[in-house]
Amino acid sequence: MKLLEDFSLGLFFWQTLLFVLLILLLKKYAWKPILNAVNEREEGIKNALDSAEKAKREMENLQADNQKLLKEARLEREAMLKEARDMKNKMIEDAKDQAKEEANKLIAQAQVSIETEKKAAIAELKSQVANLSIDIAEKVVKEELSNKDKQIKLVESMLGEATLN
Repeated sequence: MKLLEDFSLGLFFWQTLLFVLLILLLKKYAWKPILNAVNEREEGIKNALDSAEKAKREMENLQADNQKLLKEARLEREAMLKEARDMKNKMIEDAKDQAKEEANKLIAQAQVSIETEKKAAIAELKSQVANLSIDIAEKVVKEELSNKDKQIKLVESMLGEATLN
């Protein structure tokens, strides 16, 4: 109650006016710069978060690309190794085939050479046997013909055989 009794309208007016002026001054010179600074800070933080999120997405994309490149490189390496193994195996097979072919040619040539030498040896042996037979027959005939009685017996036995045939 005492508060109501001591109430002064002029004092209230001046206090209200000063309070409004203080609020206006604070609004113009303090709150506006403070709010602007807070808004700028908030905007900076928001931009930094957006940049960080963008960088994170780019890193994920780069990692995915790196994984894809690694996978492709591994597949290409495997393909190259398989091709090299196939080429090596083909070269080995070709070399084996060529070696077999050469060996077969050499064997065939050796067989022909052996057969030729065998025929030549048989012909030579037949010639020597024929010469030996002629020499032996010549010696036997000379021996037989040197004696007159033996000559007559030989002629008679040949005539006897001739009539029998």
